[in-house]
Amino acid sequence: MIYINTFLHEIYKIIFLLLPVLVSVALIVWLDRRVWAFVQKRRGPNVVGPLGLLQTLADALKYIFKEIIIPASADKIMFILAPIITLTLSLIAWAVIPFSKGIVLSNINVGILYLFAVSSLGVYGIIIGGWASNSKYPFLGAIRSAAQMVSYEVSIGIIIINVLLCVGSLNLSQIVLAQKNVWFIFPLFPMFVVFFISILAETNRPPFDLPEAESELVAGYQTEYSGMMYAMFWLGEYANILLLCALGSILFLGGWLSPIDIYPFAIIPGPLWMIFKILFLFILISLVKAIVPRYRFDQLMRLGWKIFLPFSLLWVVLTASFLFFTDTLPIIK
Repeated sequence: MIYINTFLHEIYKIIFLLLPVLVSVALIVWLDRRVWAFVQKRRGPNVVGPLGLLQTLADALKYIFKEIIIPASADKIMFILAPIITLTLSLIAWAVIPFSKGIVLSNINVGILYLFAVSSLGVYGIIIGGWASNSKYPFLGAIRSAAQMVSYEVSIGIIIINVLLCVGSLNLSQIVLAQKNVWFIFPLFPMFVVFFISILAETNRPPFDLPEAESELVAGYQTEYSGMMYAMFWLGEYANILLLCALGSILFLGGWLSPIDIYPFAIIPGPLWMIFKILFLFILISLVKAIVPRYRFDQLMRLGWKIFLPFSLLWVVLTASFLFFTDTLPIIK
């Protein structure tokens, strides 16, 4: 009986985590559109519901009732599995994201490694979707995606090493608590800039949305998908964007910590600060889409391998040297 109660308790915790994430995905799609409209001096969603808030729900209903068409020459099993893999991997990564001290589904000591492993697997959903479609445009989009996601994961991994050198722990909660005196965005600001640009490439966001460049590849790896299977790719993509915004908040913006420990900032609950910081990073990502033109693929690869990678490695050396010579290098926990 004890094991059943424990199992049910964990199921409830998972549901209470996933439901807000899925609702948040719907809301940030609305926010994404509103930001683009603001930059381009348009109205954006404003008809379906108050301020157009129900527009995303209307889109979801449209996808639910649309027919799912599977190409005759496609590998049907892999074709169906691809969007499921993409959505599942983007959701299970939230298990280690702390929203406040003690408010986390699984407070494991290797939270960073868990996140890095799960996000690295995300490319498989896109590759399988492009390959299983048995069409040249999705396949080319999948190859592009694999190349750019693997390339920028290298930079993100090295950037995270800079933070780990300052903290001495792989636990996400410990990383947040280590920023009580100063957020890492100040001493590691160049790494924050590189991290922000890298998550644009990692999530296929403009100006790096080359795997789904409609002028060249129709809709890229998801060209042959329709109905709810198409929507699952988008749900996974936006959930992954939110996840990386949450990771950026934890690594550089102090997570749930208040920026100023004075009234009225000090009385705002930690989870609210975490949500504000995630939204701040997401708005910056939306602004980039509205302002910056798309890169060419060769420019994308050159930026990742010839600029970001050497610069990140150099900053690791500088960070480690500074901590060593000032005798502030933490003990690894």
